[in-house]
Amino acid sequence: MADNVTDYNERVPTVVVDDVHITYKVNGARTGKGSATSALSRIVSRRQTPGVREVHAVKGVSFAAYKGEAIGLIGSNGSGKSTLLKAIAGLLPATKGRVHTQGQPSLLGVNAALMSDLTGERNVVLGGLAMGMTRAQIRERYQGIVDFSGINEKGDFITLPMRTYSSGMGARLRFSIAAAKSHDVLLIDEALSTGDARFQRRSKERIKELRKEAGTVFLVSHSNKSITETCDRAIWLEAGTLRMDGPAHEVVAEYEKFTGKK
Repeated sequence: MADNVTDYNERVPTVVVDDVHITYKVNGARTGKGSATSALSRIVSRRQTPGVREVHAVKGVSFAAYKGEAIGLIGSNGSGKSTLLKAIAGLLPATKGRVHTQGQPSLLGVNAALMSDLTGERNVVLGGLAMGMTRAQIRERYQGIVDFSGINEKGDFITLPMRTYSSGMGARLRFSIAAAKSHDVLLIDEALSTGDARFQRRSKERIKELRKEAGTVFLVSHSNKSITETCDRAIWLEAGTLRMDGPAHEVVAEYEKFTGKK
């Protein structure tokens, strides 16, 4: 167990996921003609839209997370990892069960919404304000955010619209903005899969600092190495169910046996 995690009896729970089920509907292809008339008919008759299917993405998952932990979420594509993160962040309601959080969760994903037509500089300000930072705090930390992201190493990209950035540059800037302050619960979805080895090392070091400064870090990654290097605990989801929860290296080892690859 990591040094900064306190004794079991003294640990402070930050997230409790209690028998959580998450179900949502996915729209299929439209069929038939007269879409407006058909839609009105379905509304009047309360029939379900053709092609709509229900997905049971998370099935009865329960666990508790504690202050100072870094927890990796692993599993095959479609196993419910990102869906569960959204539920913890309060962005997706549980169909059944409850999610309890201590403090404010912050979700950082590679698709986190920043304004593509605005410059990176302006997005740093807006992102900081959205996280509750004051303008004075943003000014104080601005250069550190830009330097950490590394997007200006090959030009003055911070003054250009974000739509001109590569996906990796955008993801690095998002992580840098989120990492500029402490969080009660920080949820990271695939952010460490972007950037070069140097940026990934900086990101992992920053996650360790965030654990000491604040609460809990959740990391979704398809890189098993990132999970074992960054997290002391891992939760394995498969087909929406909790398959294993324990020390990161043990859970990853079992997952690799299951998938047959490292």
